[in-house]
Amino acid sequence: MRDLEADTFLRFDNVKKSYDQKTLVVKGFDIDVQEGEFITLLGPSGSGKTTVLMMLAGFESVTSGDIAIDGKSINRTAPNKRNIGMVFQNYALFPHMTVAENLAYPLSVRKMPNAQIKERVAKYLQLVELSEFGGRRPGQLSGGQKQRVALARAMIFEPTLILMDEPLGALDKNLREQMQFEITRLHKQLGFTVIYVTHDQTEALSMSSRIAVFNDGVVQQCAPPAELYERPLNAFVADFIGENNFVPGSVISLQDGTAKVQTDGGIIVAQISDELTVGGSCRVSIRPEKLFIHPTDHAYDNSLKVTFNTRIYVGDFIRYYFDLPDGTSIIVKVLNDLSAPEFSDGAQAQLLSLVKDCIAFPDGQAK
Repeated sequence: MRDLEADTFLRFDNVKKSYDQKTLVVKGFDIDVQEGEFITLLGPSGSGKTTVLMMLAGFESVTSGDIAIDGKSINRTAPNKRNIGMVFQNYALFPHMTVAENLAYPLSVRKMPNAQIKERVAKYLQLVELSEFGGRRPGQLSGGQKQRVALARAMIFEPTLILMDEPLGALDKNLREQMQFEITRLHKQLGFTVIYVTHDQTEALSMSSRIAVFNDGVVQQCAPPAELYERPLNAFVADFIGENNFVPGSVISLQDGTAKVQTDGGIIVAQISDELTVGGSCRVSIRPEKLFIHPTDHAYDNSLKVTFNTRIYVGDFIRYYFDLPDGTSIIVKVLNDLSAPEFSDGAQAQLLSLVKDCIAFPDGQAK
């Protein structure tokens, strides 16, 4: 068991889960969470993130390992004794109750005096900006309003921890963005600890203190959003977080934390991930917004020879599609301004990049 840091609020220690005692769906999850952090569990469907959340909530048992809050194991603690609030995608509101009654319910089951309940309900209706909606029933609310009520109900009994399982999955794009802002605002204002599950990378990047990226029951990397995006530990993380180009090549040399890579479009110098060997095949990861089209005023270290394929107008930016001589497609994102270049079909071009924006991964890792 790892040493417990003084400021650790929640700890998963080598937690594993199997439903059939043969196959592990969570393969040794470790994380230390400080009070007030916003931790997002991110990954594709079936990667194990929701199972972790359900074990924390007490709805699934732990096969092995330990989950502790404030240094005390909760493996054998009943769900209703864990003092955890939950927000679900389907809201889980009582349709026969008014908004105010929905908020009052978790307080009444805790035997709080009526006067305090009324005061607390008014406070949380104001916090989620629904003071005028206390007398309405859930069926009279929009999706965004329902989710605000669900969030208020999870917070109102002031739990030690709030769990959110794809809470914005049922909302359209605009409502999702509004609710992302609302949840972030309330988190900063009230300072509660959040464990949040989503498969939406943008949502995770914009809301989290740290993100744990899952794949096949294993956390590939757990880090702040900027570190995940700029310095992914492996090609799965690089590909799953945001958009990426992978340029195939072979390693010519390794020196001072960089690799010189021969690609079909020229030599690229890239940062090293790990397990690279001279002569071995690799793929170089470069984000579409980190590539520049020659000529440019940007500084650069690397140059790739490519052939123009097409460009797509997206609105605030333009997506350019180029091909390497071996047929590998390369995407470049350019702001939609007067500097955005025009190309004729099949025109030759050069794509430029900086060493710090290129990461070489072993070939077997990428896609």
